[in-house]
Amino acid sequence: MSNEVREPAGAVSDAAGGGWADLPGDTALTIRVPEANPLVRTGLPAHVTVLYPFLNTSRFTASTHADLTNLFAAHTPFTLAFTEFRRYPGVLYLPPQPETPVRALTASLTARWPEAVPYRGIFTPPLAPHLTLANHEGPDTCQAAYDALESELAPHLPITGQVDAVHLIVTDGAGGAWRDLATYRLGVRYGLRPTREYGPSSHAG
Repeated sequence: MSNEVREPAGAVSDAAGGGWADLPGDTALTIRVPEANPLVRTGLPAHVTVLYPFLNTSRFTASTHADLTNLFAAHTPFTLAFTEFRRYPGVLYLPPQPETPVRALTASLTARWPEAVPYRGIFTPPLAPHLTLANHEGPDTCQAAYDALESELAPHLPITGQVDAVHLIVTDGAGGAWRDLATYRLGVRYGLRPTREYGPSSHAG
């Protein structure tokens, strides 16, 4: 059985149900965990959010990508393990272990860009690092549905993933797709620019 972490119910409901006010050009920074893709039921690639939202692309300057490249180059690659289920109201997720390197990335970003407030300041303190598995159930159905989903997915745990990059993604606006804008390698001073659709979603999770 998972551990439920209690957060303000209204705010979590907004997160699960599309309450984020995403605008065209809003961005986020995420860690991909492809090993967990078969477990995810959100329609997005398995990921741990490092910072959502980041800057809108309208606020990018000529140095933004270089600054991000240098920031992530100062952090070494690391390994994350996912060994248990946890829940926020309406959300089933996997907590990464350890959290420390993910939090360190977030701290570096918010120190450099203090205007990029995690989750728009809705959660105090901000949500802990997490990999969302499902967020589609309402309060009347989530307990039974997520109990069943945990039983289905439990044989796939633990999951271990090597993290050597952070992905900058951008949205076309509320309900639109998220797509890749750049990839920044940890410990390496260059960025890549793939293009992949994340699929319809109101936020990066």
